[in-house]
This record gives sequence, structure tokens and C-alpha cells, in this order.
Amino acid sequence: MSGPSLRKLDAHQSIHEGAFMEAKSLTELLEKLIKDDKEKEATEVADALIEHWEKRIIGHADSEEEGFYPEVVKKEPELKDIIMMLTRDHNLLRMLAKEAKDRLAESGPTSKILGNFQALLLVNEIHSREEEQLLLGHDHHH
Repeated sequence: MSGPSLRKLDAHQSIHEGAFMEAKSLTELLEKLIKDDKEKEATEVADALIEHWEKRIIGHADSEEEGFYPEVVKKEPELKDIIMMLTRDHNLLRMLAKEAKDRLAESGPTSKILGNFQALLLVNEIHSREEEQLLLGHDHHH
């Protein structure tokens, strides 16, 4: 289900921004806990972080792919390649999140898993910026 907010730049940006800031602060907290060898707390934060990525960010990506993206392509077929590129970003997010989940299950919270979370942040940041510029910047007049 694609809510009307996905089509409005400001609302869409605030969805991205809110989810991103939360992921970023949880990642920073996880980094500190791993450095301080607080395994129990680090595991809890890593769990929360994976859930955050799956529910908030990948959940948002799923809804874009179900509603928003197909609408864009229907309205502007020339954007098909851009939509494919953005969908690939979503797949990278899914793969990185799954890998983090598997790593956590296998070896607990290590600096390796931190790499996954930092990669998720980077891919997500670039993706959101491009999506906002390429898709939402279109019909957005100041």
C-alpha cells in the first residue's frame, strides 16, 4: 500500500530523515558497546537495529516498490532505468540487513557486523538523496 505521503517530497524526505537518524544513532551506540566489550547490551542494540532496518527502512522500500515506483513508471516510462537502479539499492539494503542478521546469530556482535550497519547507512543515504532528486524533485516547485 502506497500512502499519499510517498508522493510529496517534504513528507517523503521526513520519512527518510527520521528513519535514517534513528538508525545512525543506534549504530553509534552499537559501536561504543562493542568497543567497551558489553556483549549483552550490544546484542540487544544489534537486534533492535536489524528490526529497525527491516521494519522501518526496508518496509518503506517494499511499499515504494508496490505502489510508488510502478505509478512513476506508468506516468513517466522514461524513468524505468532509474526505478531499476533504485530497486537495486533496495536489494542491497535487504542483502546487507540479512547478512547482519546471520552474522549476529553466528558470532554475536562483532566489529564485522558494524561494517554491515555502516554500509547500510551509506547505501541508504545515497539512495534517498538520489530518489528525492530524480523522482520527487520532478514535480516539486519551490
